[in-house]
This record gives sequence, structure tokens and C-alpha cells, in this order.
Amino acid sequence: MRDALLRLPMSLAARPADAVVGWRGAQALSCALLVERVQDWRAALAAQTGRHFALYIEDSLEFAAALLGAWQAGKTVWLTADALPASCAALRARVDGFLGEFPADCAPLEAQRGSGAGAGLAMHALEASFDALVVHTSGSTGAPQAIPKRLSQMSSEVDVLESMFGDMLGADAAVVATVSHQHIYGLLFKVLWPLCAGRPVMADSVAYPEELAALLAQRPSLLVSSPAHLKRLPELAGWQDARAQLRAVFSSGGPLPEEAAYACADLLGKAPIEVYGSSETGGVAWRQRTRASSAAWSAFPNVEWRLEEEGALAVRSAHLADDEWLQLADRAEATADGRFELRGRADRIVKLEEKRISLDALEAALRASPLVEEARLLLDDSAARACLAAFVVLSAEGRTHLQAQGKLALNRALRSLLTANAEAVALPRRWRYLEQFPVNAQGKTTHAALAALLAEPGAAPVASGADGRPTEPVWSETGRGETSVTLSLTVPEDLLYFDGHFPGSPILPGVVQLDWAIARGRHYFDMPPVFRDIAMLKFQQVITPGATVELELAWDSAKSSLQFKYLSQAGQHASGRVIFAAA
Repeated sequence: MRDALLRLPMSLAARPADAVVGWRGAQALSCALLVERVQDWRAALAAQTGRHFALYIEDSLEFAAALLGAWQAGKTVWLTADALPASCAALRARVDGFLGEFPADCAPLEAQRGSGAGAGLAMHALEASFDALVVHTSGSTGAPQAIPKRLSQMSSEVDVLESMFGDMLGADAAVVATVSHQHIYGLLFKVLWPLCAGRPVMADSVAYPEELAALLAQRPSLLVSSPAHLKRLPELAGWQDARAQLRAVFSSGGPLPEEAAYACADLLGKAPIEVYGSSETGGVAWRQRTRASSAAWSAFPNVEWRLEEEGALAVRSAHLADDEWLQLADRAEATADGRFELRGRADRIVKLEEKRISLDALEAALRASPLVEEARLLLDDSAARACLAAFVVLSAEGRTHLQAQGKLALNRALRSLLTANAEAVALPRRWRYLEQFPVNAQGKTTHAALAALLAEPGAAPVASGADGRPTEPVWSETGRGETSVTLSLTVPEDLLYFDGHFPGSPILPGVVQLDWAIARGRHYFDMPPVFRDIAMLKFQQVITPGATVELELAWDSAKSSLQFKYLSQAGQHASGRVIFAAA
């Protein structure tokens, strides 16, 4: 299957019209319908001036149609992880237009269904040198960076994935995903590779474990997921049926903890195939750990690697923009059998008070404590004097210590653990204790999400129930106008309202989301006291424990209405308009 991506538009048009290209819910979608939508988008974009267009559509098959239609029209597509105001503002200066599900003020283009405008156009092969895509880094260690991609780079990835794993999957395995296609991993594994190989695609991402188990049990399947999802899979009776149909599990987007890899294999009957790479490098290596195997990574067949100064990993492959060696931020160590093991990131050495500090070493020292489950450090330079900030998820013992001794005593106890790794002047000065690290749609904890939590001291206090458990998140204001406000919040994992909603798979009740929106609205705006009605209420995606989301509020005094939206990297979660009796 060489250069299948370059021939994809033509091969789709040549397939039987009634061939199933995927499912939208329970509805099977034909190849003819997908080709028709590709032509609709192609015709709509051919009439547009400009070359660069941002694309955001949550449905994977409609997204694929828009993407291929844009490429047929010679347009470069910019992918964004979300359609939040800050993301749209950053894109406006760099693109000529917006496609799909962006806010109305972006004037997004929609391709009219069944217009027939592109029906007479023949599909053509795509050029390998075509500058087809711009993706963004995840922002794990700083601001996201835009990375251009030629079609040849993505085509080489599709080819090597099929050559390595195609026989294992078979031609009929349906692709079920818990990740979004709006980043390079999801784009390749959930959209481009399966379409090129003729495997059907589930158009929606899966939110509930029960739904995931049921979908995997329906037909031969492969699961495309991330560590954030796989390490939290609950034990369900439904996995037994899924095991019989599951052909493979893929994981990328971050390190999968060793015990989580084993637990996933026990639960699903397949050890996850972990993929190591980045937005810039594409896929670099893979591994499939069992209790009898090592943690070493095997490079993909078309990837060369070497170790440079201080063990820095460098790679060269067809997935890169040129033929030069690219030094990565990761350090590695070669194994005797020609593979490598990762040894932390080289870019996590910071200089503070003229001292060089390894954030990896400090985090490892914290995780070694029985008080700590997870830890993450970053350099906080928001104040006049820079310092380290520590974000810690406590173990059960740590939570008991915090309740008994208080935060100041716990800060001192944890600081004392770090004295072997850093001088006192360079130890963390700011501490945040979290129920769970915030993650985005890629399953990653970004630098920006953690930095936003440092605004906590000036945020609204957290309300709690009679048993001391929180009934509200910590609110942090991220934007404000005369009649609007944007707030960031991380939902406490032990929120009182998760009780009974639902056992094993807690989600934030809709009535709580509505109550929070109204309460925050009253905090910022002079709203009438009497509630009258709710209009256009929609709950599109669940909000789970530990999720970081944004709440957008807009007050219209003339109509006595409060419009609200809950959004995150995964897209829009809920929206509606609350109407009050006029004062």
C-alpha cells in the first residue's frame, strides 16, 4: 500500500457506491455519500479566495470530507484542538477563513448538502510536495507551535502503519476512538490510515466506558486511545464481549504508566501498542509491553535514530520536513538489542538563582514519597521573582496528612524531600494540591492549563457540603467585557454532586452546570431575581471528574437573558439561554 494517501480521493471514488465507509451512531454511511460530501466541500472552497483555512468539525467522517475537499481545491488546512475564543483569535491573523463548527463571529463556511456543484468534477491524485496541513504542538512545555506538513510526510506514516499492523487488523476492523482527529495522532490513526486501508470509521468519539465496551463488542474493532483514557478504564461486564472482537489497542499522546499497560491488557485481552512521537516528528517508535518484556522502544522501519551529546535523542525520517537530523527534547539510552529507552526530557533543565535544576529529578523525588501519587513542576515567571511551582496529586496517605497537619506543614514535608536534588533557594515556593491533573483532548496536561491554576489565590472560594467535600470548582477569570465573561474551572474529582451520577462512571449533572452558570452570572451581572424559562438547552459532551473547562457567559439586559457555554479542548460540552422576568 504505497502512496495510498496520495491516491485516496481517487480510490474512494472508485469503490462500490454502497460500500460502508463508517457509522454515525447506528446509521451505516456509504462511500458514495462520503464522496458526495467531498465534492460539496471542494466546490464550496473552490469559490473562495485565499489558500489557508482553519478546520474544526467533531464528526470524523464529515471532517474527512471537508479535509479531502479542501485538498482537492488546493487549500492548506490548519487544525486546531478547539474552537475557543483564544484559539480563534490566534488563527484569525494566519488563515483566510474558517470551516465547520467555529463561532458565528468567525463566519465559518459550510458546504451545502446535495448542492451537486462538484458532481461533474473528477477526483485527482494529490501531489506529494503539496503543503497540505498545519498542526499545532500540544503545549505541554510551553505555548503551542504551528508545524507545517507536506502530504509526503503523512503519506509515509500511513504506509508504514499499514505495512506493520495491517495484517494483524484485517480489512474489516472498525476504528473506535476516544481521541479527537483534530491533532496529528488522531488524524492519522482515526481518519487517514483507516480510509486509505478501507477500514470503516466510527464518526463520533466515545465518552462513556459502557458505550465503548458496547461498540467494541459489535464487530471486529481496533481501539485508538490515549493514556488519559486507558489508565482509567473501570472493570465492566461488557469487556468480556469486547475482548472477543478487539484486534488491537493503540495509545499515544504521552507515557502510559507501566501498571496501566498491564491492567489494560488484563481488561481488554490486548496489550496496548504504544506509539512514541510528536507533532513535529510524526511517529518515531513503538512498543507493546507485557510483564515479560522490557520498556524499550523499537524505531519504525523508515526512522533512523542516534544519541547525541548528553544522551539527547535525534531522528531522521521521511516523516520530517527535510533529510536532516532533528534533535529532540528527550534523552535516551541505547539497549543491547538495538532499541532505546527514554530517560526524561533534556528541555526540563531550568536555571533559577544561577542554579541548574532538573525538573524531572525533582518530580521523581516527589513521586517516591508515599504521600504523593503524581507530581509536575514548572517555572513560574509571572511575578517579579521567578520561582518553581509544584502541582501534586496526593495519595490516600497524603490526603490524610493534609487534613491532619494542614497545607503549610505538608509543603514543608515535601520540600524536605527535595533537598538532595536542589539547594534551598531553588526549591518550589508555590504548591497546588489537585484531585487530578487537567488534560486536553490529546490526553496531555499542558503548561497553560497548569499555569492557569496558579491564579487560584485570587479566585472565588470553593464551596463545600456538610461533609467538607466541594460543591463548586475554583473559578479563574480568563477574559471579561462589559456584558461578557470567560471563566476557567477544574472540576474537583471528589465533587459532592458526583454521588450516584453515575456509579463507576461519574459525570457532572446538567442541573449543576446550569446552577453554576446562573450563580456566576449573578456574581458578574445585575440580573433580575425571578427565573422565567430556559431556551436552546443542549448537552453535547459529558464533563468528567478532574476535567478543565471554560464557561462563557453573555448577559443581554434588553432581553433579560443569560447565554452560557461550557467548552474545552474536546469541543463544546453544554450551552443554553436562561431567561429571567424583566425587572
